[in-house]
Amino acid sequence: MRGTDLNKICDLQKNRELIRNICILAHVDHGKTTLADSLVASNGIISTKMAGKLRYMDSRKDEQERGITMKSSAITLLYSSGGSDYLINLIDSPGHVDFSSEVSTAVRLCDGAIVVVDVVEGVCPQTKVALQQAWLENIKPILVLNKIDRYITELKLSPLDAYFKLVQVLEQVNAVMGELFATDVLAKSDTQVEKKVGENETSTYDWSSGLDEADDENLYFSPEQGNVIFASAYDGWAFEIRNFAKLYAAKLGVKEEILNKTLWGDYYLNTKTSKILKGAQEKAKKPLFVRFVLENLWEVYEVAARKDKEKLEKIINSLGIKLTTRDLRHTDYKVQLQAVCSQWLPLAETVLSVVCRKLPSPKEMMAEKAERLMCSQGRTFDMLPEKTKDLRSAFVNCDPGSEAPTIVFVSKMFPVERCNLPINKQRPLTNEELAERREIARRRHEARMLGQEVIETPGDTQTEEAAPEEEVDQEEHVFVAFARVFSGTLREGQELFVLGPKHDPEIALKKINPDDIALGKTLKDLKSNDHITRVKIKNLYLLMGRDLQSLKEAPAGNVVGIGDLEEHILKSGTLSDTLACPSFTELKKVVVPILRVAIEPRHPSDMPQVIKGLRLLNQADAAVQVLVQETGEHVIVTDGEVHLQRCLDDLRERYAKVPINCSEPIVPFRETIVLPPKVDMVNEAIDSQAKNLNEDKIVITTPNKQCTITLRAAPLPSDVVSILEKNSELIRTIDKNWNNRFISDELSKMSLGRDGGTETDQDYSEVCEKAVMTETISVKIAALKKELEKAFAEAGKPWENMVDKIWCFGPKRCGPNILFNCIEGYERNFWKFEGEEPTVFLGYDSIFCNGFQLATLAGPLCEEPMMGVGFIVEGWKITDETSSTGVAYGPLSGQIMSCVKEGCRKAFQAQPQRLMAAMYSCSIQVNAEALGKSLSIFPPVEWRTPARDRCVGCVGSNDTWSVSAYPP
Repeated sequence: MRGTDLNKICDLQKNRELIRNICILAHVDHGKTTLADSLVASNGIISTKMAGKLRYMDSRKDEQERGITMKSSAITLLYSSGGSDYLINLIDSPGHVDFSSEVSTAVRLCDGAIVVVDVVEGVCPQTKVALQQAWLENIKPILVLNKIDRYITELKLSPLDAYFKLVQVLEQVNAVMGELFATDVLAKSDTQVEKKVGENETSTYDWSSGLDEADDENLYFSPEQGNVIFASAYDGWAFEIRNFAKLYAAKLGVKEEILNKTLWGDYYLNTKTSKILKGAQEKAKKPLFVRFVLENLWEVYEVAARKDKEKLEKIINSLGIKLTTRDLRHTDYKVQLQAVCSQWLPLAETVLSVVCRKLPSPKEMMAEKAERLMCSQGRTFDMLPEKTKDLRSAFVNCDPGSEAPTIVFVSKMFPVERCNLPINKQRPLTNEELAERREIARRRHEARMLGQEVIETPGDTQTEEAAPEEEVDQEEHVFVAFARVFSGTLREGQELFVLGPKHDPEIALKKINPDDIALGKTLKDLKSNDHITRVKIKNLYLLMGRDLQSLKEAPAGNVVGIGDLEEHILKSGTLSDTLACPSFTELKKVVVPILRVAIEPRHPSDMPQVIKGLRLLNQADAAVQVLVQETGEHVIVTDGEVHLQRCLDDLRERYAKVPINCSEPIVPFRETIVLPPKVDMVNEAIDSQAKNLNEDKIVITTPNKQCTITLRAAPLPSDVVSILEKNSELIRTIDKNWNNRFISDELSKMSLGRDGGTETDQDYSEVCEKAVMTETISVKIAALKKELEKAFAEAGKPWENMVDKIWCFGPKRCGPNILFNCIEGYERNFWKFEGEEPTVFLGYDSIFCNGFQLATLAGPLCEEPMMGVGFIVEGWKITDETSSTGVAYGPLSGQIMSCVKEGCRKAFQAQPQRLMAAMYSCSIQVNAEALGKSLSIFPPVEWRTPARDRCVGCVGSNDTWSVSAYPP
C-alpha cells in the first residue's frame, strides 16, 4: 500500500461517522468473492479485468483449487462520495455449510451486511442461515440480486419473465425476513403474556400476538427503499432504482422522487396522458421496470452477442462511454460486453454508494445489540455492577476518547506466516535513506577512481553486511487476532486485561486486585478459577486481505489485527483496561461439529510434532474440536467432509508437517430406549404386556450398605424431548446462575461450616440473596414449565404431574434427559429456587445429580450420550450407621455418585434399547431433464425418501427442481 493511502486511512479511522464495517453473506457459489474482487479492484489493488478470476480474498491454495471460500478475511477500502471520504472495512465470508463458524466470526465484528442471492437458484439453505445470523447479531443487511445475466445467456428469458422471476426471488427473501421477525416478536409476546398473567391471575389480558403493533417498516427488502441492488458481479455491472430514476426523470418529465417509488412495482406509463398508473399486470401492460430498465439491458447483451459493431458503437455513443481500441477489436464479445456494462453501470460505485448511504456507522449501534453482546441470556445491564453499567454509554456511542474505557473483542485467531509480517518484509526506503545511500555510493566511486582504499564507515554496511544473528528456533506461523475496537483507542504499548469467557465482573471487582495480575502470566499459568491475564499490546495491524500493514493505534469502530496474543486467547476473547467489563457472549454457531476422526503419526517418533500441530490447529480453526480420549487417542471433530479435509491438509502441510494416518470418519450416535413392543416378529400380539412394573425397577446399594437407591427408566414423550432441545440454552442459564443445585451446594457448606464455626450468618444470607431469581428469567422459566406441563399432559396418565417432580436435566445439566424425584419425604425439584432447611438428602443432592450426569453422558451401548430417557427415582435411603469396613470404600459421596451412575445404566438396560443416528439435510437443484437421474443417486435403504419441489419462477423448459433428502 502506498504511504499516502495508509496515512489517509489512519486519519479516517478517527472519524466514526465515515466508517462502515460490513461483511458479504451468501450461499456457496452465489458470487460473494467475485463481488469482493470488484470492490477491491475499485481501490486499484488488483486489475478490474482480473476481478472474478483472481479471487484476491482467497489466499489459501485449497481455496483457489476448489473455487470456494473457506475462511473469513478482511480488507480496508477507501470510497469517495459527495465530497466525503469513507473507510470500508470489508469482510468476505464463506458460503459453504462446513464453514458457518467463520461466518459467525465475521458477523460479530460488523454493523451491516451485503446479502448476495443468485437470482436463478433463489433462496438456498445457506442464504437462510446467513440472514438468520445477521438477524441474531442485530446487523442491518442490504440485498444484492446477483447473476441476472444468467436470465439472458442461460435461461433465455424475456425481460417480462425475468421481471416476474425477480419479484418471486425478492418475495422469497422477504419471507425469510418475515419469519425471523415473527419468531422474535412472538417470543417477546409470550414472555409478556406470562408476565401479565403472573401479576394478576384474575385480570383479563389481550392475547393478540403483537405482530400487528410491531414496527416492520424497515425490515423488508424493497427496491424503492434503496436497499436492493440488481447486479451481475461477473460482468462487472450493478444498479439500483435511483440510477434509472435519475436518468429518466428529465426525459419523461416526472419527478425523480415519484420514479423512485414507481419504477419497481405494478406500474405502467400511459403514453397518451404521460402519466404513471397502477395495474400493469391487470391491464396487460409492461411494468416500468421492464420497459425502461430490463429491455435496455437485454438489448446491450443481444447486440454484443450478435457482434453488431455498428449498433454497439451507437449504444456506446449514446451512453457517453469510451472503449479502448483493444476492447473494440477483441473477438470475444464478453470482453466488449463487460467493458460497456462496467462503465455504464459500475458495480463497485453502486454497491459502495448503497453501503455508505444505507448501512449504519459504528456510532449508530443500537442499545439492544450492545446488551446482546455484553449480557448472556437472562441477564441485563441493570443486573450488572454499577461500574459495569457506566461502560454502556461509551460502548453504544463507540467513544474513542482518552477517558473512555478500552473494549476490544477478538472473534478468532488466524495464522500468518512469519515472513509475511510487516516487520519481516522489505520496506521502501525514505527520501533521506535514498540520499544517504547515494552519498555513500558517490564516495566509493570517487575513491575507486583515485585508486584509494575504500574506508567503510559504521553506517555504510548496516543493511548489506549486517552481522549474522544467532538462529532462533521460531514457529513458522504466528497467530494474529481478528478483532474490533468497540470503545476507547487501542495503542501499541498499552496494557490490557484478557477476559476469559467465564469472567464475571461482579466477582472480579470484589475479589481481585488488578495489580496482582502479573504481566507475564498466560493461559497455561491460570488455575481453574482464574479467568484473567494481562497483556501488553506489541503489534497492531491493518488487515489488507493477504497483506498486513503496521499501525500505531486503532480508535473505536475499527477492525484490526493484534499480534502476540496466542498465549492469552485460544479461539475468542475480550480485551479491556478495566475488570468491570463483562466478557462478550459466545459466538452464535449454526452448525455443530459432528464428523470425527482419530489421528496418529505414521511414524511413532513424530508424536510430539502431531500433538503440537493439533494444538495449533485447534487455535487456528474456530470450529474444530480437538479431544484426547481416555485411551490416549487424539480425535478431531469437524463440521463436515470438506472441513475435515482442510483440517487434515493443514495438519500435514502447515502445523505438524509430518505424515499422519486417520481413521474412517465416525459420526456420533445417541442412545435411547423405546416402549416394549406390542407385537412380535410375526405380528402377533404379545400377552406379557401387563407385567409388573416392579420388574423394571433397579435397587442398588453402596458398597458400605449405608445408602440404597430404587429407580427405573422410561422413554420420554417426543414432544418433551423437542422442548428440551429447543430450550437447552435457557436451562443452561438457569443451572449456571440461579438453580437450586447452586443453593444446595452452598447450603450444605454453610451447614457444615456452622457446625465447625467457620461461617457466619452474614455469609449464609449472602448465598441466599444470590439465588433470588430476576423477573426476566422467572418469566422465561414459567413459560418453559407451562410448555412442559402441556406436553406431559398430552402424553397420558403415566406422565401426569411429573413436571413438578423434575430434579435435573442431563447430560451437561441441559440435555434431553430428565431425572425425576419421586422420593417420599424429600420434596426437591428443578423449579424450587428458595433454600430449604438442611437435611441428610440435601447434603448429597448435588452428588446424586452428578451421578446422573455421568450416566447420561456415556450410555452402556457404545459410550455415547443418552437422549430422550427419563429416570424416576422412587426410593433413597441413607442410614446413619457406620460400619468398621466403611472406611475401605472411601467417602460416602463418591459411593453415592458411582451407585447412581451404575443404577441408571442398569435401569436403561432393563428397557428395549436403540441407537439414534445423526441425519444431514441435503438439498440439490437440477433441471427437469436430470430430475429422474438425480433421484436414483439416493439409496432408498439408508436415506429418507427425497422430497421434490419446483423452484419458483421457472416455467416451461426452464423448470428447476429442488430435491431434498436426509442422508445418515
